[in-house]
Amino acid sequence: MDKLRRVTLKTAAAAGILAATALHPLRVLAAGWNKDAFQAKTPADALKNLGAGATADSSAIVIDAPQIAENGAVVPIEVTSNLPNTKSIAVLVEKNPFPLVGKFDFNEGAVPFVKLNVKMGESSNVRVVAEAGGKHYVAVKEVKVTIGGCGG
Repeated sequence: MDKLRRVTLKTAAAAGILAATALHPLRVLAAGWNKDAFQAKTPADALKNLGAGATADSSAIVIDAPQIAENGAVVPIEVTSNLPNTKSIAVLVEKNPFPLVGKFDFNEGAVPFVKLNVKMGESSNVRVVAEAGGKHYVAVKEVKVTIGGCGG
């Protein structure tokens, strides 16, 4: 009897997920992405398209990245925001052809932490912009690359 109950519950759950997917397929894939920001050719344009015109420096944003990356094809970066009520974190590599490499939104109560691997074509500043309390804060760390990863 317990086995029949488990199978019934699993089937009902799967049917519910499929129904939700069929009704709202775009919600399942991803929230809308900011095409203009990700296709911007300069950090200033990317920040403008993100709505981060004025930024203030902050030591509450912690960037953990290597000082020297041996291979620009895979550069590990960890970002933690200790700013209260952080709503989003954006990561930019200033000298990349497309500087914005990631933007992450957080719901209330989520831990504002991201870990990502980025490609870097050359030594550059990694700029992190966090939105908290309706303001934008920035932290910067220089990463030197010995072998480029973006081609060119």
